[in-house]
Amino acid sequence: MTSSTPPPAPPPGGPSPSPAPARRHPLRKLTARGRGEAHRVASPLELFFDLCFVVAIAQAGVQLVHAVAESHAGEGIPNYAMVFFSIWWAWMNFTWFASAYDNDDALYRVVTLIQIAGVLVLAAGVSRAFEDHEFLAVWLGYVIMRVAMSSQWLRVALSTGGTERTTALRYAGGVLLCQVGWIGLVTLPEGGRAWLFLVMAPLEMCVPLYAERGHPTSWHPHHIAERYGLFTIIVLGETIAAATVAVKSGIDENDALGELLPIAVGGLLIVFAAWWIYFVVPIHGHLRSNRQAFLWGYGHYVVFASAAAIGAGLEVAVEQAVGQAHLSTLAASAAVTLPTALYLLAVWVLHSRHFKVGLAQQSVLPVTALSVICCTFLGEWAVLAAGLVTALAVATGSTLTARMIARDSRAVSQDGSQNDSQDGSQNGFQGGSRNDSQDGSPGPRDRTNAQNPQNPQNARKARNAQKARNAPDSGDSSEQGSRSSV
Repeated sequence: MTSSTPPPAPPPGGPSPSPAPARRHPLRKLTARGRGEAHRVASPLELFFDLCFVVAIAQAGVQLVHAVAESHAGEGIPNYAMVFFSIWWAWMNFTWFASAYDNDDALYRVVTLIQIAGVLVLAAGVSRAFEDHEFLAVWLGYVIMRVAMSSQWLRVALSTGGTERTTALRYAGGVLLCQVGWIGLVTLPEGGRAWLFLVMAPLEMCVPLYAERGHPTSWHPHHIAERYGLFTIIVLGETIAAATVAVKSGIDENDALGELLPIAVGGLLIVFAAWWIYFVVPIHGHLRSNRQAFLWGYGHYVVFASAAAIGAGLEVAVEQAVGQAHLSTLAASAAVTLPTALYLLAVWVLHSRHFKVGLAQQSVLPVTALSVICCTFLGEWAVLAAGLVTALAVATGSTLTARMIARDSRAVSQDGSQNDSQDGSQNGFQGGSRNDSQDGSPGPRDRTNAQNPQNPQNARKARNAQKARNAPDSGDSSEQGSRSSV
């Protein structure tokens, strides 16, 4: 059959063929997408982008394990913080840009793939940055990602005008200017790099604040919340993978199942609880403005870094349990409990506290974080104890939520019963012949009661309608039911 042959007609009574997808030009203007766009989800390119970035996170975690296991935590943790910032910041900038301007044309895809190449270059240089204090590959990979990001903003400036164009030019110029400052990573002596980081990291984070003063970009709240949630899942998955490999190696090489079983069980409970606590409430309804979104987005540096550090800590605990790490049991336990506590506090600040009701519910995660820190002093049982504490926190939060829902349901039922009784008494006293017309339609007194704002039933309906108007658009019916869970 040649290409000019028309497609066969559908059988009589059969479904009509679906229309062919519209062909789009491979190069299109890079203009803003709508913030209220329906059914906005992560694209396959974004998922591929996330997976490649986790490769760099895994490399940073491996080097953190080596540094801590060799009792060089004072040197390894700052290096981890700097390398992780470069990975997280490049990921975050792309995520928010894509939420506002992803047009999925050929040039957009190519530039995104260049950013992926940049993070892989950075990942290749992580080991030398930790071991030899050589940051050339890390700097080069970061520059590749950031220059590619600037080119995307320049495309936006060419495709738009007015204040939106000004915002795009501010982004492009600010990002490029910051890269000049990062040259110090390869030119300054070793002692000056930490100070350079303390200056340049805040400057990088000020670029969006400056760029969006006159024209906020049209990022999509649902899409942003999904992107952050997916990246959290990937990081937690990498944590499980790293810990699993460490436990397997310890059992195969040292026949130490008894020593490693508490660590394996405790670590699994910690990661399961970390997932549960993060996703117990939908957060997109909280992201109403740039101020809220920036604080939330920036705060995820702590969430992601601590989640990845939990996996590194579990590896350290395994190595210490089989005698391959040069540090005490207390230090190995702290490598797990401290990032776990930091993760719990960060999720509480960014997520949970906005949906909790009452002191008891607000106290669950802070008290859990403190209890996890106290588990550090339990020796070889520290990781298992920390896992049990986090699991108990999930159970406590779920129980408090169930009680609150049951209490609210009883209050609504009692309120409805009282109003029904009052309405029945009033109707019975007045008599049906006075309120109802002969054809069964509402009589004058019924119409008066229906319009009377003093009627308890009408007042309750008005209050519910007012709450619905004031509540943020969550797009998810589970938000109200999950409002006070962990």
